[in-house]
Amino acid sequence: MQFPDFFAAAPVIRMRDPLAEFLGAAEGGIIDYRYEDAVRLAGHSCPTVASAFLMTRAALNALFGEELPVRGEIRVDLAQPRDAGVTGVIASVATLITGATADSGFHGLAGRFNRRDKLFFAQALKAGELRFTRLDSGAAVEVRADLSRVAGSARTGELMPPCLTGRASEAQTAEFRALWQDRVRRLLLDHADDPAVIGLSGVSP
Repeated sequence: MQFPDFFAAAPVIRMRDPLAEFLGAAEGGIIDYRYEDAVRLAGHSCPTVASAFLMTRAALNALFGEELPVRGEIRVDLAQPRDAGVTGVIASVATLITGATADSGFHGLAGRFNRRDKLFFAQALKAGELRFTRLDSGAAVEVRADLSRVAGSARTGELMPPCLTGRASEAQTAEFRALWQDRVRRLLLDHADDPAVIGLSGVSP
């Protein structure tokens, strides 16, 4: 397996998962989530997958600061319905990192470690695409992504139709792939902490 080199340089999200610690799956329950994990989950690398990863990272940083975010103790609300556009992709990445699920996650052990009923769609948000809430304190933050600020090459749009229909040459296919991933690279490496791209609506207690 060979991912693009920039995957390894992308930000890492470190979580503490009490269930992983309890069952001995990870020392101290500490688990690092990398962009390549989101790619494995989604099956592809694109600006939506990258922005979902970065939105989750930004929200957790705002809510937990220097503390390690606690996986399984975070509620995630999405503004859009489950079947709207790329909402399902964004939700899947948020679930990967936070453990929050709607009704299909782990049901828990003796009343602990439940992952269900912590992911909700079509919610009334003030300004963001997603809202993350700490279940221990109730602190919440909304986050949104403006991908228009990390524009792709016009050439990408020109090359996509022939690539989709199988009419593209090997050189055109390689160019399309390089341009597509270059936008993802710029998003992850140059704009991960850019508030104009990954915007937060202040943490509320």
